[in-house]
Amino acid sequence: MTTPAQGNVIPDGPLYACDNGKFGKGWPGAEKWFAWLQATADRYGRGRCLWAVAPDVPMDAEATLAESLPWLEPIRSLGLPAAFAAQNGSEHGLIPWGRFDVLFLAGSTPWKTGPAAQRLAVEARERGLAVHMGRVNSRRRLRIAQAIGCTSCDGTYLAFGPTTNLPRLLAWMNELHTTPTLFGDHT
Repeated sequence: MTTPAQGNVIPDGPLYACDNGKFGKGWPGAEKWFAWLQATADRYGRGRCLWAVAPDVPMDAEATLAESLPWLEPIRSLGLPAAFAAQNGSEHGLIPWGRFDVLFLAGSTPWKTGPAAQRLAVEARERGLAVHMGRVNSRRRLRIAQAIGCTSCDGTYLAFGPTTNLPRLLAWMNELHTTPTLFGDHT
């Protein structure tokens, strides 16, 4: 995962995804963000990019819909899959189905791990879309993401104490692959 403010160098080979930096302090403004997105795709390759999330307004579904709609097609015009960030309240008819490629479960932790986000994830998967959950920084949240059918997730858990947290994270990942959830396997 990369954002405009990170300045990360993506190594040769791995896939990457582009967040917009709206959650936190990394939002450079729309024009600079889009220039960064294009430069990132040019530098690292469009075929390696899982998706790019359209600008959103954290925790606000109506404002996110208004902010994101003008950017979904320009993201796709760069040859990148467009992700739409579902927020608290998006379940009330505020998802522009058919205009994006990946449903990004954003919003507050209680919302994105709750029944509304789960229903949206199921609908997205039924529509053939990938589902991503942001800010997954615990074993519990990783299991929830798996249980509701997320195909990917991100978090900063590893960045804070990689020597200690990498073995834990690898154990969690092994558990995901060896122990089924109560809801069955969504992979």
